[in-house]
Amino acid sequence: MVWNGAGKATMTEILIVRIYLSESHAHLPKLLDLLHAEVRGVTVLRGISGFGKSGKLHNAHLVDLSFDLPLIVEFFDIPEKVQQVLKILPVAPDHVVQWTAHLND
Repeated sequence: MVWNGAGKATMTEILIVRIYLSESHAHLPKLLDLLHAEVRGVTVLRGISGFGKSGKLHNAHLVDLSFDLPLIVEFFDIPEKVQQVLKILPVAPDHVVQWTAHLND
């Protein structure tokens, strides 16, 4: 945390974005390469169960050799940079949610 001259922490407004995908999403490697080059932080979370608009349930089973499990790709940066990245994401817009947060600098 950075303290300004008045003894208070400085904060930067950021946008956090979550992209909901499955492991079989064809553009996942391209998406991760794009985000790695463009934004401040990225995390990929792997779900053990989930479903989307189709209602098809994706589950992890011990006997499965290949998975098509849900993934969440989450990233953040300043709003201007996030808006630029959102324009070129290789995913459907209805798989993307975003919200404002503050980062302690």
